[in-house]
Amino acid sequence: MGLASYFAAGRRWLTWYPIVTRKSIIAMTAAVTGGGILSFTLIGAVFCWATLHVTRRLGPAPPNAMTVAVVARDKVKLSAGWLQPSSPNESCVVVLHGIADSRVSAIGFASMFLNQGYAVLLPDSRAHGASEGRFVTYGLLEKYDVITWADWMRRAGCSKLYGLGESLGASILIQAAAVQPVFAAIVAECPYADLRETAEYRVRKMMRMPAFVTVPAAKIVVRSGMLYAHWVYGLNFQQVSPILSIAQASSPILLIHGLKDLRTPSSNSERLANANPRDPLWLVPNAGHTGAAAAEPDEFRRRVLGWFAEH
Repeated sequence: MGLASYFAAGRRWLTWYPIVTRKSIIAMTAAVTGGGILSFTLIGAVFCWATLHVTRRLGPAPPNAMTVAVVARDKVKLSAGWLQPSSPNESCVVVLHGIADSRVSAIGFASMFLNQGYAVLLPDSRAHGASEGRFVTYGLLEKYDVITWADWMRRAGCSKLYGLGESLGASILIQAAAVQPVFAAIVAECPYADLRETAEYRVRKMMRMPAFVTVPAAKIVVRSGMLYAHWVYGLNFQQVSPILSIAQASSPILLIHGLKDLRTPSSNSERLANANPRDPLWLVPNAGHTGAAAAEPDEFRRRVLGWFAEH
């Protein structure tokens, strides 16, 4: 081959190179994108399974507490501790714990209410503590469990019912209030406004990557996880949205949130308060997640007891 032939071959190669390169880049990009989406979708299924099953925390029964039980509407047996005051006022308070916890964490609130004459019920949420249940459903089923406990408290002689919830427990109470106004008043500390948005926020925090990666990745993980839960277990987590519930709820709700909450930012309670302007919001400057009672013990006690006394 002569020199002219080499030049001719080179020109032909240069003519085709950009086309081949563009096609290769497009194919590679599509493969990487498709692989990434598939990977995050599979992670979503794992994420779903992990969030439906949490480690059970068991602890000793509170002193002088009687263990009681009810059967939920899906036949799950639920367990709780029941504490009676020395001078009853015929009113009762249910205290709901947060995720991956149990009635053990709620014991600290009992004396505050018992000293004022309230009987106190400390349930283990389904799939927590000593309560049965295959899954944690973030209020989807738990809101009905709370109403079942309310019926039990009525039969136990409670004339007025009140509720205090922490984190998940707070969100459950808000959702229950939209189903049936069984509580004269509710205190909700550090609730989430919407399950999907909160899950995406926590997934983004777990990822150590730039925002342009974490934002779409978190959406894929959470939304594929929710689809997995719906297809495999029949759990429609699109329905879990306390911000929609609080707008429909007639029960008065005092919202409390720590401004240093890194797990569920205080913007959640701000949105909830905006959704129902009748419900007041106390933002606690030095409190982390469910830390208002530790940061401001006297003010916490004053506000909570005062809220119940008003209603």
